[in-house]
Amino acid sequence: MTGKDEVSAISIAIPLALLAVLSGAVAVASGLVPFHDVDLALPALPSPQSVFIESRTFAYRDSAEYFRNGRAVDAPRKDVDVRKRLQIMKFQTTRGEYRRCVDDGVCVPADEPEDAVAPDMPLTGVSYEDAVRYAAWLSKRTGQAWTLPTDFELAYAAADRFPDDALGVDEDEKNPAVRWLADYEREARRAASVDPRPQPKGTFGVSSTGLVDFGGNIWEWTSTCNKRVDLDQGMVDEKRSGSDCGIFIASGKHRAPMSSFIRNPKGGGCSVGAPPDNLGFRLVRHMTLMESVSDFARRTATDIIARSTKAYTETSSNEG
Repeated sequence: MTGKDEVSAISIAIPLALLAVLSGAVAVASGLVPFHDVDLALPALPSPQSVFIESRTFAYRDSAEYFRNGRAVDAPRKDVDVRKRLQIMKFQTTRGEYRRCVDDGVCVPADEPEDAVAPDMPLTGVSYEDAVRYAAWLSKRTGQAWTLPTDFELAYAAADRFPDDALGVDEDEKNPAVRWLADYEREARRAASVDPRPQPKGTFGVSSTGLVDFGGNIWEWTSTCNKRVDLDQGMVDEKRSGSDCGIFIASGKHRAPMSSFIRNPKGGGCSVGAPPDNLGFRLVRHMTLMESVSDFARRTATDIIARSTKAYTETSSNEG
């Protein structure tokens, strides 16, 4: 790399770093980047064990229900270039972790089985509202910003373990029997587990990204509101907030739209298809301002070095 190339790279990196700092400050001030102070009245809790999902291009099928001519069709699947790494809990929230929130008088006791005594077992019997309350409590106790993942974030983190709910039937297929058979086969695959009781950590394996037990017999709450898209009416992007939504997506062996107050999925609340065996959750952590700036600078420097190296290699090759 020549001196001119180095000066050029520096001249680009410095303004970008300054822009990152300014953007981060604006984001915090506007509330786009959550910031939590630790609750000094109680001992600070350590962060839950988590994994980092590095940036990559990811094929994602939308969680919304799509319809054309009154018939359900597969949601679109698109390649998304994710530029920022994601931090997510390695394990599902446990009974013991949740009970600390109950002991602090913030969370409501979960509807767990009568023999649910092992604190290290995955938590079940909680609603979306319970999960949101726990996330707010954990953020206070750790001084970090923890929230439920979106459906996209959970799919991105689960990688090879995340289900593809597509029927695989052509949109123009007019024979109802073809669609009925495809739907029957899908529901058969979604049949309830032989043993729906929660199992110890690690029972259901690890994803290629390091996420443990996703896709077992515990469906995980997300912050994504269930929505319906009528393609005959055109694409309408409705991004409703949690306060405007009553049905959220829980993901596991398949996606399940669930009412926000449901704790026992067998008792109702699933709009279509086979209900989940159990409901639990894991959380994602949002970076602080300085972590966001550092991550941006790291990615910028990596991109600059990669481009400069590529240009130098091409120049040397041409000269040769």
